[in-house]
Amino acid sequence: MKILIINGPNLNLLGNREPDIYGNDSLKDIKEWIESQTELDTIDLEWFQSNHEGKIIDKLHNSINKKNGIIINAGGLTHYSYSLRDAISSINIPTVEVHLSDINKRESFRKKSVIKDVCINQISGKGKHGYLLAIEFLIDKFK
Repeated sequence: MKILIINGPNLNLLGNREPDIYGNDSLKDIKEWIESQTELDTIDLEWFQSNHEGKIIDKLHNSINKKNGIIINAGGLTHYSYSLRDAISSINIPTVEVHLSDINKRESFRKKSVIKDVCINQISGKGKHGYLLAIEFLIDKFK
């Protein structure tokens, strides 16, 4: 199974950016923790991070016929990027939306996800464990 994990704007600053909200782990720390989970040894995980909406959309398009599933933490793009929503909808690859913090308990503008309806699941507020839950969800989907 091949899964692409996409992280959007400002997630390269994890560990430094508002640790009281997002935790102390850097994106590299999260990646290393996920990849240390022995039950995932047979899963091909590709990690991608960009602060640029177009690069994320290009990465989604380039995943057609190459990935079985996608996990996306779109960061701030979650709340307004209809282009990202259209890209997820267009590629026909099961996609799980992940957020480290609970977006439903944050500022009012963060409570709306324009990508939620084109994703097969949304995991929010579980910290780095949300990525692992998303991977497990995709694995179960393909059993």
